[in-house]
Parts: sequence; C-alpha cells; structure tokens
Amino acid sequence: MPIQHEIPSYLTPHGTGPWGVYLEQIDRVTPHLGKLARWVETLKRPKRILIVDVPIERDNGTIAHFEGYRVQHNTSRGPGKGGVRFHQDVTLSEVMALSAWMTVKNAAVNVPYGGAKGGIRVDPKTLSQGELQRMTRRYTSEINIIIGPHKDIPAPDVNTNEQIMAWMMDTYSMNQGSTASGVVTGKPISLGGSLGRQEATGRGVFVVGCEAAAKRGMDIKGARVAVQGFGNVGGIAARLFAEAGARIVAVQDHQTTIVNENGLDVAAVQTHVSAHGSVAGFSGAEELKDRAQFWGVDCDILVPAALEQQITEANAHQIRATIILEGANGPTTPAADDILHDNGVLVVPDVIANAGGVTVSYFEWVQDFSSFFWTEDEINLRLTRIMREAFAAVWQLAEDKKVSLRTAAFIVGCTRVLQAREMRGLYP
Repeated sequence: MPIQHEIPSYLTPHGTGPWGVYLEQIDRVTPHLGKLARWVETLKRPKRILIVDVPIERDNGTIAHFEGYRVQHNTSRGPGKGGVRFHQDVTLSEVMALSAWMTVKNAAVNVPYGGAKGGIRVDPKTLSQGELQRMTRRYTSEINIIIGPHKDIPAPDVNTNEQIMAWMMDTYSMNQGSTASGVVTGKPISLGGSLGRQEATGRGVFVVGCEAAAKRGMDIKGARVAVQGFGNVGGIAARLFAEAGARIVAVQDHQTTIVNENGLDVAAVQTHVSAHGSVAGFSGAEELKDRAQFWGVDCDILVPAALEQQITEANAHQIRATIILEGANGPTTPAADDILHDNGVLVVPDVIANAGGVTVSYFEWVQDFSSFFWTEDEINLRLTRIMREAFAAVWQLAEDKKVSLRTAAFIVGCTRVLQAREMRGLYP
C-alpha cells in the first residue's frame, strides 16, 4: 500500500483562499519537476509557523490584544526573507501563502534566501503613533526567537514602512545587546538602509514590463496603462511608465477608481494622494461609481498592485489588456489564469514581476554586513540586470516547454529549492 501522508488541517486548501491557490500552483508545476518531484511535499509544508499574542496598553489605559504571525516556509537556500504586513484582514492562510511565494520568488531571481512572511491582524489607522510603536516592538519581541540576520530577515509590506523597520531593528538589537542592522531591510538610510530600496519593487515591475512589451512588439511610448493600488508599488510603477511615455489611463485605490483616456498627470495624482490619502476627488479625472468597472478599462498593460486574489473567474473575462504585470503577491487565481491564457493575455507572474523589492533588500543586507554602501545608480543598474536576466530565463523556458510564464517561473524557482533540499539531505 502507498504511504499515506497525513496533512495537518491548517495546511489543506480552504476554499479558494491564498494557501489553496498556492497549493494548486504547486500541483500544476509538479509534473515538470522530474526526479525532484519526490521532494515536492517540502513545498507544501511550511518549515515553521509561529502565532503570537501581541498585547499593548492603549493610550486610554485599556489593554488590547492583536494576533501576530511569522511563517518560515523554506530555508534550504538561505535565511528566511519576507515582509511584515499590518492589515485587518491578515489570516494564517494568507501569511503562509505569502511566505511560500517568497520562497519561489527568491529562487526564481536567484538571491540566496528562503521564504518567510509575517503580519498582525490590525487596522493600523485605528492606532496612535505611540500605540503603533508599542505594538511593533511587542510583536518583534514575540518573534525574536526565530528572526535574525542569518535566520529570518523581515522587511516592509502592506501598511509597514521604514519607521516600522527601525523600531523592529532597535527592539531586536536591544534584546541582543548590540546593534544588528542586518536583521531587517527597508530601513531608513541613516540606519543602514539602501538607496533605491523604496522604489525597488515598482522599478522592477517597470523593468519586466518593458521586457514583456518588447517580446509582444509593444512600444511603451503611448501604451495605455491601468494600475490597481497607488502605493509604494503601483504609484512608482505608474510614475516610471509615465516618464517612459506611457499613458496612465486608470488608477484604483481602496476608495475609488479614476480614469482619463488622455492620461492622468501622475505627479499631480501623487500630490493629491499625499494631501488627501486617496485618489478620490482628483479633479483631472472621472470617477467610476462601480469598482468592478476597473477591470474592463481599455488598456494595453494592467498592473494589479494591491492585495491577493483580485483577478478571479468572475472578472477575468472583462480584462482587455494585452499584458498583466503582477505588482501584488497572488493577485490572480488559477481559474482566472486559465481564462486569461485562453484569451491571449500575457501574465507576468508576481514571483518575477515584483521581485525588485527583495532583490534590493538583498543588496541592503550585503551592504550592512560589509559596511560599504553603493550609489543609487549602482543599485538600479544591478537591479535592472538581475530582473532582465531572470525574465529572460523564464521566458525562454516558457517557450521551450510551451507553458505559461507562471509555470515557467515556478519550474525555475521550485527546481532550485528542491535541488538545494536534495543536496543538503535530511538531518538527522
């Protein structure tokens, strides 16, 4: 009789949740892994899951409790690497999937990291600055036992930034008794952060977008671009596309969607968002009443740069773009992938498209260890080279095997992870 592998309930798919999406992606790539498929169960089981209680004293003297997570999916190729998000909808399924996508992403662009991710289920807008700091420091203290410059290196993600990273670094350092700048990336420049890090994810989206457009014979100049999410990824990608001559015809954020067929003034939109916290009310555009209309906007390039599972079986048929660049992690479900493929839409998957952030995080980590820092031009040149080489390798594999870019990226990433697993063997 075949050996039965008992799977803990929290590792099995829950409907179409993020972890279920990831497991389906692994199932799709397994037939392409050859003899390494014997190790594939490694990819379906996170190495370590830590769930912590994060109690803080509120400004009014009451005690509040928040649930925090840190998941280390795989460390076969190096220390865990992945962001920390503060969001009211954070779940274990989401953090597990995000950590797994980090494993594949880091391997696909060939940086020497494993995959990890963290989060706290909280709406940070409901916290004062003091409460936010106390929550960040308590969370860091709780996960202190599994993070470290050679173990697991957090970074910014949704609703976290360089200030959060500074508090995390300081808390970890105080517990260690010495400054440990390499414990996090995405830090302020004054604390060992890297030039170019803040723009890195959006810049990476732009770089692979240009590569994909060239493969499709599309001129970026004059191309119509629609962007979902106008934060650190979508906003920067929009700016770089606009500077290259593209027209940003639509932007959607957490409040509304704005459109202008002639092209939005991206700098003016960013100024408006800085002043008002949203694109809502921007005078140089029309607002769409129905958020779902965003997916039907006539465009050449679509950049989903918000949260996961935005493009689904329900809206994939509406998409009119030629190219989708996944600025967010996991924005497209497998069922939607199939629809887009049948409709001739080229999807550049998240594990390649948004890997610019972790690539420059790697640069930051290296610079911290050497105490030698590079110029921003050097950072951007190195980032561009790595992104182009990773895209070219994935594109060639997709052509050779007649598979989608996502499957090709997963073949590259999963093969590297499982080769490392096989070579290391099992201990004891």
